[in-house]
Amino acid sequence: MSQLKGYKVLELASVLAGPAVGQFFAELGAEVIKVENLTAGGDVTRSWKSAGEKTDDRSAYFCAVNWGKRSIAIDLNTIEGKNIVQKLARRSDIVIASYKPGDAEKLGVDYKTLSQDHPDLIYGQISGYGAGNPRVGYDAIIQAETGFMFMNGEPGGPSLKMPVALVDVLAGHQLKEGLLLAMLERVKTGRGKLVEVSLIQAAAASLVNQASNWLVAHKLPQKQGSAHPNIAPYGEVFTTADGKELIMAVGSDQQFRALCKLLDLNEVAGDHRYSTNALRVENRKALAASLTARISTLSSQELMPKIHAAKIPAGIIQDMSQVFQMEEVKQLVLRGSGLQGVRTYVAHASPDDPVQLSAPPKLGEHTDEIIRLLDSGL
Repeated sequence: MSQLKGYKVLELASVLAGPAVGQFFAELGAEVIKVENLTAGGDVTRSWKSAGEKTDDRSAYFCAVNWGKRSIAIDLNTIEGKNIVQKLARRSDIVIASYKPGDAEKLGVDYKTLSQDHPDLIYGQISGYGAGNPRVGYDAIIQAETGFMFMNGEPGGPSLKMPVALVDVLAGHQLKEGLLLAMLERVKTGRGKLVEVSLIQAAAASLVNQASNWLVAHKLPQKQGSAHPNIAPYGEVFTTADGKELIMAVGSDQQFRALCKLLDLNEVAGDHRYSTNALRVENRKALAASLTARISTLSSQELMPKIHAAKIPAGIIQDMSQVFQMEEVKQLVLRGSGLQGVRTYVAHASPDDPVQLSAPPKLGEHTDEIIRLLDSGL
């Protein structure tokens, strides 16, 4: 998918949110140059390795969102380093940055500075709390402060963060949307603009029904494990006779009746306590007990084909090795230089073959090449 072939993106971002946006543009065919801090060892995620992980400076974490890029390692505190970035910015369509408020200005790589002689520059900035708040924003802290951790966990248990940095991912999607809109606007006006996204607002905007449970229904969301606060049976986990964990997502009365028929639970289907979704939510513990008893007598091999044939939303809980055996997921796997990764862009709006991305770069792998390019005036 080379819709953005010829576009140039300069990535002044690290960790997850900003680099995910950079990889998105690379997947669409853009040229992406990643600027890394030479004196600090580059993007900090190069050193974020799990226990026992045997990798070079391309850690598994770093490989999550750095495919298709070239890396230049420089010291932005030097005049030479600033000049290099400013030259790169002048040849770029988009700059992606994730500095703390005030840091980009100190380094001379803020939007105001870079756009002075480049009025059509589009500059995307991700911060923790917005331009007016100097606090450092990390995903786990934002999860805590926006209610995700308060809601996440078993009733009476400790608050838990999600196992992926989902706020970073959501903020990255918000920035992609803003940058794409700025690109459309530039086609009309010929001018660029500053696009700002904060983690705190991206997280709050993603609370969806849990936010409206409070704002509209005045119900304070509580820990419910994986059970859905507005639908039942939805999110409950059941164990089959062969020890597989099964999750249900029954969203309508029709689906519920089909489930009861499939499980031969006629008495449950006819029980007035479960005749509507609202009643099922009120009586979800009793309903879950009936479903648990029946599902525990059936093997996943006999149950799941029947569930799928009846169009009932349900699935077996899988670990990561099982996830990447699914044909739909295999289509997203990236390969290069002995490494594997996952595409971040999955919309299929074009018949074109996906762009073949280079493997995540080693620190400063393309420094000399990029400087020669600048010296040649390209």
